Amino acid sequence: MSRRTELRFRATTGFQRRVNPLLRRLPLQTVLETRGRVSGLPRRTPVGGRRVGDSFWLVSEFGERSQYVRNIKADPRVRVRIRGRWHEGTAQLLPDDDPVARLRRLPRINSLGVRALGTDLLTIRVDLAG
Repeated sequence: MSRRTELRFRATTGFQRRVNPLLRRLPLQTVLETRGRVSGLPRRTPVGGRRVGDSFWLVSEFGERSQYVRNIKADPRVRVRIRGRWHEGTAQLLPDDDPVARLRRLPRINSLGVRALGTDLLTIRVDLAG
């Protein structure tokens, strides 16, 4: 990984550590809940994405370096809070999907941030239960 990429990753994750605790408290913020791969405790991350039918789509800006992606790999059972309501589901990592094309179909504000700050984009689909 290049020095520039590493600096971008560190700056972005440092910013997110400060802002995410505030964002996840907002009632209408979309939040992804995974289980900590070591602790087993719930981990909540504000995300941008879109529900399409019985699936929720999002793109991780740091691919498999993202902590929530690492948690999904350990346990794909997740919950997603969409418009204030929690939905259980199973997350699928889709490395063969085109994340740039996928971002064009997701909310613009988040998509711009992911494209601008991301270094290793990865599409994730959550198949929602009921």
